[in-house]
Amino acid sequence: MKKDIQISYEHFKNSSELSDIEKKLFETAKQARENAYAPYSNFLVGCAVLLENGEIYSGNNQENAAYPSGLCAERTTLFWVAANFPDVKVKKIFVVGGPKEFHEKNPPIPPCGACRQSLIEYETKQSENIDLYFSSMNDEVVKVHSIKDLLPFYFDSSFL
Repeated sequence: MKKDIQISYEHFKNSSELSDIEKKLFETAKQARENAYAPYSNFLVGCAVLLENGEIYSGNNQENAAYPSGLCAERTTLFWVAANFPDVKVKKIFVVGGPKEFHEKNPPIPPCGACRQSLIEYETKQSENIDLYFSSMNDEVVKVHSIKDLLPFYFDSSFL
């Protein structure tokens, strides 16, 4: 099987290029990052989610001494939103992450593989793309217009 993969994304070198709602999501995710519980990795991640009703919710990564028992910011936030608003579509997700000791040269931090798989589940469930933004604490931001752009060979319920 040969498939040409086209990834659609935007790259913002400065947050001033973002819309007002995107800036609000960026700031909300940065603030959520500050409350992350990451005493083992010292890698803090915050996430902000915009729902179709205009509400914004946030979360962060939560570690555990038994490493597999922790949870990433994206899944912490998305699972809480889905449990409390099961029929409300997710429009945008903004992720801000990086080492506790931030350095200006930290690149934008994309979601891990487990988070990508969880995100694609919700995008598939709602039959509508989710805009995903990721950044470090600097002003550099990457935006993809669908989780499929981060996980082109995704696994979903159609395989079951």
